[in-house]
Amino acid sequence: MSRILRLLVTALALCSCLAVPGLTPAAAAPAARGPAPAARAADRPDGIPPLTDDRGRVITLRGWNVEDKTGRGESALTAVTEKHFRDMRAKGFNAARLLVFWDDLEPRRGRYSQEYLRRIERILNWAHRHGIQVVLDAHQDVFGPAFGRRGIPEWAARTDGLPFTPHPDDWFSEYFEPAVQRAFTHLYEDPDLRRAQARMWRVLAARFGGHPAVLGYDLINEPMGELRDGEDLATAARRIEREQLTPMYNRLADAVRSVDRDSWLFVEPTPIVGEGVPTGLGRIEDPKVVYAPHFYNTAMEAGADYDPDAGWIEAYEAAVTVYPARQRIPVVVGEWGPLNNALPNMSRFYRDALASLSRYSSGWAGYVWCYGGGYCAVDAEGRFRANKEQTAAPYAAAVAGRVAVDAYDPGGGTYRLRYRATGRGAGVSELSLPPAPAGWRIAVTGRAWTPTEAAAPGRACTVWVLAAPGAEVEVMVTRGDVNQG
Repeated sequence: MSRILRLLVTALALCSCLAVPGLTPAAAAPAARGPAPAARAADRPDGIPPLTDDRGRVITLRGWNVEDKTGRGESALTAVTEKHFRDMRAKGFNAARLLVFWDDLEPRRGRYSQEYLRRIERILNWAHRHGIQVVLDAHQDVFGPAFGRRGIPEWAARTDGLPFTPHPDDWFSEYFEPAVQRAFTHLYEDPDLRRAQARMWRVLAARFGGHPAVLGYDLINEPMGELRDGEDLATAARRIEREQLTPMYNRLADAVRSVDRDSWLFVEPTPIVGEGVPTGLGRIEDPKVVYAPHFYNTAMEAGADYDPDAGWIEAYEAAVTVYPARQRIPVVVGEWGPLNNALPNMSRFYRDALASLSRYSSGWAGYVWCYGGGYCAVDAEGRFRANKEQTAAPYAAAVAGRVAVDAYDPGGGTYRLRYRATGRGAGVSELSLPPAPAGWRIAVTGRAWTPTEAAAPGRACTVWVLAAPGAEVEVMVTRGDVNQG
């Protein structure tokens, strides 16, 4: 059988819109394990390269954070279930950022919890079963348990006796308490704590680097640091990023690479980037780095409505794209989404935010996939909470070629993908369509073919497109209730 015919048969068999018994998306295609050189895919207009898989396909991540911040010790991670990943996939998402805590992994110095590692592995197995790629996030909030939060173990918290006052109604302000700031300084500067943090990452990467669900590692969540006398917040953030975070990321990259050569490394600036401040991060000396800022607005986090005229999204986009364009690394936004989604302007916020994210990023993880109120994506019955349904839209999960157009018009109910197929042999591209009440219609033009011309109402669908080498391909996806005439 020729290579082309084999791929045609494979593409037909793998279309998840066809009810093939026992076939899951995870079985349908290999996970995106490690990057191909960025030159294989066209940069975005701003010079930011796309995320790519080991076959050189341009990949897009759309998903959510998954967490258990309350369970500790024997109950750690028990709030995360297979349902999280099954339900995310059922709505068309393909990625998750899984929060893991150093204080659970190494509650006593030098003693790593094998039970915690087994629980992480069980969650990764669920993710793989449902076709979800995972970024393992070493999460911290206000440093860790020494200050009543989660993250860096209490034995690693050194405060030099400086004071700490809790702020239960404004937890983020606790980052500016002297004891918390000094603890970050010691983490970055003390040789033994540097070694301990590197060992922690070697343990995680050695255990999970070969897992098919693991795409990469977020080396630390929302890192902060110590302000100096006379510094404003923006100046301090740039100094901390330049002088402390950059060397830390290079140390941790070396630690991971000693046991895992393939996975992506996700690096974050301080949260001050949300104020429209370009990062001071320097170069991370690794070819597989992703810039992973968070996308939060201070006023909206405090409960305010979105102000379309304030220019916050435009300022954020202008600031956040400087570093990845200069360093030529992809962007994946690791967290975003306001607390109160039902305010009058929130529908406009989601439209503006999603349009902005699509211009410069290779994907995002919303905060957070849970079943209830607050930040939760869905309610107790699994229905999207107000305005969050806009996050479920068609996208190109993997494109075997150079992308020219990748655009979704939510008002018109149409998605358009245009690309030039790779010239190194026929390649299979993958589109993800969320459930739609009237289903979807799919049309392909150019020297290309898909086994799927329609997606059934009310269910997510993965569409596979096979193209001849060098072909100019256009895929048009139209909601079933849209009149094409």
